[in-house]
Amino acid sequence: MDNCIFCKIIAGEIPNYTLYEDDFTLAFLDITPRAKGHTLVIPKVHAENLLELDESHVKNLLLAVKKAQEKLDKVLKPDGYNIGWNHGEAGGQVVPHLHIHIMPRYVGDGGTNMHAIVNNPGSESVEENFKLF
Repeated sequence: MDNCIFCKIIAGEIPNYTLYEDDFTLAFLDITPRAKGHTLVIPKVHAENLLELDESHVKNLLLAVKKAQEKLDKVLKPDGYNIGWNHGEAGGQVVPHLHIHIMPRYVGDGGTNMHAIVNNPGSESVEENFKLF
């Protein structure tokens, strides 16, 4: 993708602060961090979301998340983490290249948990929703 900022980072056209890299992935510090050590992990192939990534790349991406988290853990020693990604505009995705956020968490940092992202469970019961599958 010619206009993709993450593809440009992978190509070396834009500098970054690399924490981990292998043949399939790149992990680097977010330049607009929401926490000390906020890291992004991206596949080196362009995919807008997880559903566009083949299974071998998904495996490599999750292994890279683990490697980057190990490095963050060793150096920064945070008290916890939030790890996840935004999918699509409704999910808050801004850059259309899959990227997993690793957010180191520290006691008293003012943050909250994943349950604070949305609170709209719908009007159907869990049982009714399950029947759809």
